[in-house]
Amino acid sequence: MRVRHPTFPLARQVCSRRTFLRETSSTLLALAAPQPRPDVVTTRAFYSSASLQHKPGPDHPESPTRLDRVATVVRELERRGRLTLVEPRPATEEQLLLVHSPLYVQKVRAEVAAGHRTLSTGDTEISEGSLTAALAAAGAATSAVDAVMTGRARCAFCAVRPPGHHASGARGMGFCVFNNIAVAARYARRQYGVDRILIADWDVHHGNGTQAVFWRDGSVLFFDTHQHPWYPGTGLPEESGEGNGRGLIVNRPFPAGAGGREILGAFRQVLVPAAERFKPQLVMISAGFDSRQGDPLGRFTLTDRDFAELTDIVVGIASLHAGGRVISVLEGGYSLDGLQQAVNAHLDRLTA
Repeated sequence: MRVRHPTFPLARQVCSRRTFLRETSSTLLALAAPQPRPDVVTTRAFYSSASLQHKPGPDHPESPTRLDRVATVVRELERRGRLTLVEPRPATEEQLLLVHSPLYVQKVRAEVAAGHRTLSTGDTEISEGSLTAALAAAGAATSAVDAVMTGRARCAFCAVRPPGHHASGARGMGFCVFNNIAVAARYARRQYGVDRILIADWDVHHGNGTQAVFWRDGSVLFFDTHQHPWYPGTGLPEESGEGNGRGLIVNRPFPAGAGGREILGAFRQVLVPAAERFKPQLVMISAGFDSRQGDPLGRFTLTDRDFAELTDIVVGIASLHAGGRVISVLEGGYSLDGLQQAVNAHLDRLTA
């Protein structure tokens, strides 16, 4: 995934040294992070009722009822001893500023306080409780980082709204206010020194905000399958990053009607070898379930079994390279029954 040096003797020596340091760093990180005891639940789900305070309107597809359905799945798995439900702390200003500009954060605060119905930066409806909900969502993702990096959990699932993967450093759009998963990735790097993070996004819409944040970063391998042409219109294969991020943005767009054969094929044939080269120390999922068949905002045909298999692939990558550390952050999914069933399939494998 990285630019190769010419193959003359000195370059081979430099490459060998870099490979040695990368492998050593990965090994030390795996050894340094405390591992969960075998007698405790190793998956934590982060959920706050504060996320229900974001109310974009009675007919809006991104409704609080979405999270009620997801919470039903999480609570049932907790009852069965498959995971532990945790109240996250809200994101701090310092954490938001790891990704977002001070001007944008202030804009969100001011426009929510002023009673605006839509963010001035794009198509994201807001309400009186939207800032509280958005801070809870980003805070769930950073709380999940703390859990997996300190060994209190092997995996984490963040049941959050509003979603985040369309939000860039200075712009909220596409139902998103703050980029929850990007904030978590930057927090993992700053707080725990994680310098290789994989973000896999299977939402039906391209995660243009996440791509923009890490376009020149170099610490994140961003892999995205999505419908194209479709909102937001980005995510072509030639969009592959620049500078330190060159080759670390990997887009695989598919036409309407694509399903398990195409999406699972991309994960197996493209993501798995890319991860083998990159060797992530932490694996994160932008878990959008609007790629499920029958979703009103997408035209993909993934089934619940497909989501289970996608989860297996990502968990397998984490097991090989990242000490099993996986953080899944909810993105889209607008068929209420479909969302509930798909999340159940995803968490059934994540908590296995």
